[in-house]
Amino acid sequence: MILLAALPAGLLTGLLAARWRRSRWEVPALRFAWLAVVAFVPQYLAIYFLPTRGLLSDEWAAAGLLLSQALFLVFCWLNRRVPGIAVLAVGLVANLLVMALNGGFMPISPETASRLVPPGMLDDWASSRFGWKDILLPLEDTRLALLSDRLLPPVWFPYQVAFSLGDVFVAAGAFWLMAAGGFNFNKASKGR
Repeated sequence: MILLAALPAGLLTGLLAARWRRSRWEVPALRFAWLAVVAFVPQYLAIYFLPTRGLLSDEWAAAGLLLSQALFLVFCWLNRRVPGIAVLAVGLVANLLVMALNGGFMPISPETASRLVPPGMLDDWASSRFGWKDILLPLEDTRLALLSDRLLPPVWFPYQVAFSLGDVFVAAGAFWLMAAGGFNFNKASKGR
């Protein structure tokens, strides 16, 4: 959710900056863009595509998530000079690290999860999987708990979702990537 808000916000910022500077917004100078699409496929099949999601065991789903994160990091490395990509990569590393150390899924504490579901629903939770990419783990059992899905928007915010510190970096990097097109920073990275 935070990433989906960051991309259009960055684009809008870039478009407004370009208009203010009387220039045009430039598409980010990304190399190997196809790799970003390929990187999303394991995650899509393991988590979002219902026919395959139901067929995959937790182990295969976790492996798909980790593979997806690793491929996104390769994409970031290949585009490391593009504005925003380094920040985005820091977030990916944080998410990959905490997920790898906790069985391949993003840990979320029962306390945090209880803010996202109706009261008493967690009492009947049949498995430790929570949502699409999360796993319920008490904070004391979570490795690198600081990097887990533990951040929440204010209670008055209409859409409640937990997110991680890594997600914040991913969103900030994506925002920067899109906004940079309005400041013509991409020209400097094309020649490298």
